[in-house]
Amino acid sequence: MTVPLTECERHPMTQLGSTPRAALDRMIAGAGAGRSQLADIVDEIGPVQVTDIVIAELGHRTELRGCVPADTSLLFEHRGKIFGVLARAGATGEFEATRLADPTAADPDVTVEQSLSEVVASLFGPRGTAAAATRSIKWRDTDAVFGVSLPIFETVRRILDSIDRPYALGLGELCVAHGSDKWGLHQYTQHYESHFEAIRDRPLTVLEIGVGGYSDPRRGGESLRMWRDYFCRATVFGVDIVDKTALSGQRMTVLRGDQSVPADLAEIVRTTGLLDIIIDDGSHLGSHIITSFRALFPALRDGGWYVIEDLQTSYWPSFAEHSGDHTKSPTAIDFVKTLIDGLNYAEADNRTDRDTDAQIKGLHFYHNMVFIEKGANRGAGAPQWVRNA
Repeated sequence: MTVPLTECERHPMTQLGSTPRAALDRMIAGAGAGRSQLADIVDEIGPVQVTDIVIAELGHRTELRGCVPADTSLLFEHRGKIFGVLARAGATGEFEATRLADPTAADPDVTVEQSLSEVVASLFGPRGTAAAATRSIKWRDTDAVFGVSLPIFETVRRILDSIDRPYALGLGELCVAHGSDKWGLHQYTQHYESHFEAIRDRPLTVLEIGVGGYSDPRRGGESLRMWRDYFCRATVFGVDIVDKTALSGQRMTVLRGDQSVPADLAEIVRTTGLLDIIIDDGSHLGSHIITSFRALFPALRDGGWYVIEDLQTSYWPSFAEHSGDHTKSPTAIDFVKTLIDGLNYAEADNRTDRDTDAQIKGLHFYHNMVFIEKGANRGAGAPQWVRNA
């Protein structure tokens, strides 16, 4: 007997009690610990809920387009008990799953059994954590699969690759797969990878301003999905002036807010907590970019990154906020140029200090974008006699 997963079960962040994010964060943190500690965390959250989280994660990581709709029984063992689901490729290649009320009664094409803790460690752990020591694979018709390669193999391989190789796909591949515009007309992914690849397997909190899809509440989220799948242990937030909260899912929450309103941004930070990465891909108006930076930069952790995209709009009359006259208000480019002065504040005489001067340790400029690196910038300037020599 199979029991279809409800919509809440497909997005189990809504199912983990009064503090759903805390439970998911606990599991992600535990995925980097030892197996015995992780097993205790599974006990705390509950193996049924953890199974739902695993299946929801496989649902967005597994691409089954072109695969045969083979029935795959996924059985997860925990403390001697089995928690099972029946997975298959849907009509359009999506990963579909239904819970097995009696895992022993199913008659699938293939049965994969593995320790639940081992699967969690593989999906949500840092690099090098993935393992399949407890896994067994049993084919229903051994004679049919002996010595031949069958289409069902590709279906099962892709499901298991989603568990075993969480960091296999590069950002460019994920960008194109999800339909984000950060690769194509823009070539942003190469720069993101150069800065983010080293921290890809950390339990990060990421915020992107601008969800996409314009005024349609059901469209957008392409870049958020890309970040969710690139940072396998991250919690990803998006914010948009249009209500796109319906796009939220596991490890991806969409909030509504106006990036030009400090009160909205303060409320967003109360929801997200401290941030590791902030990306401004919002309105691209200079005043909005400056307001967002001033409101959000204090919430960025030391060692974090603040990225501003599409700086080319600073040169476009259509984005000037005073009848095409850029001289009447600072553009985003004007603003980030002041950050360069701040980076070298210790060398400049007769300059008014800014709060960010001692908090920005690096600025990395590329075509139409800038990466701002938060960290201590307290180096002493040259002695006065050298400056006046």
